Amino acid sequence: MALRKELLKSIWYAFTALDVEKSGKVSKSQLKVLSHNLYTVLHIPHDPVALEEHFRDDDDGPVSSQGYMPYLNKYILDKVEEGAFVKEHFDELCWTLTAKKNYRAGSNGNSMLSNQDAFRLWCLFNFLSEDKYPLIMVPDEVEYLLKKVLSSMSLEVSLAELEELLAQEAPAAQTTGGLSVWQFLELFNSGRCLRGVGRDTLSMAIHEVYQELIQDVLKQGYLWKRGHLRRNWAERWFQLQPSCLCYFGSEECKEKRGTIPLDGQCCVEVLPDREGKRCMFCVKTASRTYEMSASDTRQRQEWTAVTYPWHADCRGPARASMQAEMELKEEEAARQRQRIEELEDMQQKLQEALQLEVKARRDEEAVRLAQTRLLEEEEEKLKRLMRMKEDQERYIEQAQQEKQELQQEMALQSRSLQLAQQQLEEVRQNRQRADEDVEAAKRKLRQASTNVRHWNVQMNRLMHPIEPGDKRPTTSSSFTGFQPPLLARRDSSLKRLTRWGSQGSRTASPSTSEQQKSLNGGDEAPISASSPQEDKLDPEPEN
Repeated sequence: MALRKELLKSIWYAFTALDVEKSGKVSKSQLKVLSHNLYTVLHIPHDPVALEEHFRDDDDGPVSSQGYMPYLNKYILDKVEEGAFVKEHFDELCWTLTAKKNYRAGSNGNSMLSNQDAFRLWCLFNFLSEDKYPLIMVPDEVEYLLKKVLSSMSLEVSLAELEELLAQEAPAAQTTGGLSVWQFLELFNSGRCLRGVGRDTLSMAIHEVYQELIQDVLKQGYLWKRGHLRRNWAERWFQLQPSCLCYFGSEECKEKRGTIPLDGQCCVEVLPDREGKRCMFCVKTASRTYEMSASDTRQRQEWTAVTYPWHADCRGPARASMQAEMELKEEEAARQRQRIEELEDMQQKLQEALQLEVKARRDEEAVRLAQTRLLEEEEEKLKRLMRMKEDQERYIEQAQQEKQELQQEMALQSRSLQLAQQQLEEVRQNRQRADEDVEAAKRKLRQASTNVRHWNVQMNRLMHPIEPGDKRPTTSSSFTGFQPPLLARRDSSLKRLTRWGSQGSRTASPSTSEQQKSLNGGDEAPISASSPQEDKLDPEPEN
């Protein structure tokens, strides 16, 4: 049943490829050609009569998949024998039909997958896809296959990265519940999941996974093999499968040199080193013994361990020693498993401690970052405060300079005020002295004016000619008579008055002259001699 399901998946792709109009039906001529090719690759005897009878031309038109299934089950799938055909050739036939219509490699030549790699991924997809049509692969299977391929290239991918990668394809897979094979191939061709690996590395990884899952290759690698006839040693590429051990000329597996059947009659023995070869062992079958040499003891142990289940019924003289050696190996393996468990337990504890340390370091880093931010903020505040302080100091210095300038200006104004006050005081004193001098001058002028008028009268009297018969009026002073000394004294007074007036005119201020003008009654003209009539009216000066 498993083989029938696997064959039906590939045939379904071939049938849908022939459905050009996507109507679910294929013409009878195309189905006739497809059936003939299936006969050929599956190594089934042809039945031309049944083929022509089933696909004869009538009025039914194209045949649907349900109409083709009875013939497919009866004349093809029921006659298939496992091991009678090469399944890879069968898959290549179906791939050729479906890829021609559906597969589109990169149009610019940057496709990561070759045609052979795409074919192998298509086979892996069919192997892991659900048995529901149209065929899809659920996200869990996609994740499993991606991990397989990436681990073959020694690439580690986390679950979060895979979920993010699959989330990018989620819009296309929401309606169907998974990815189709063409979306799956496009995922590889785009290179989003490959992290920049080359095409050759990817091809080798796909080939390795294909051999493991499709071809059931349990182990493969180079071993030295001794020839049967010439007894020479040659290096061969071996592939261990559940039923046989095949060897090729190279790892490309193009030239198959032989097959060693593994059944209940074969056994594996460890041989001692000889003829310059080390790590030797042999596989004994019913007809022949194959001697081989591994590169080291570990490789020999791996090859003999995986080959051991097919030599349990071996009958030979080396069986007891082989059993003893296997028991020792099992004990060693048990100790190694125990040691591995201890190491895994220790590793788990170390991982937990590492996670705690990582968490502590992250917390410390977060605190350090917070402190750094606080320090930066404090530093910025300090810078602002320093700038404010500098501005304040500059303002204070400017204010002090202005204050000093104001103080100097006030001092200058104070000195100027003092000088002005002193000058005002001097002016006041000078004015007071001038007023005193003016008053004294006024008194002297009044006295001088009185004396002048008096002497003018006297002079007029003296200068008046005495005519015969004139009589001088009798005065009280006539009794005393003429006093020459008094006249001389008056003349000296007049001279002093005249000399004082000349000095006063040189030093007198304008106010003094104005005062003098006021004393003269506002008349600018100098004082002139009085008329004879005025002289007569003026009294005599006091003695």
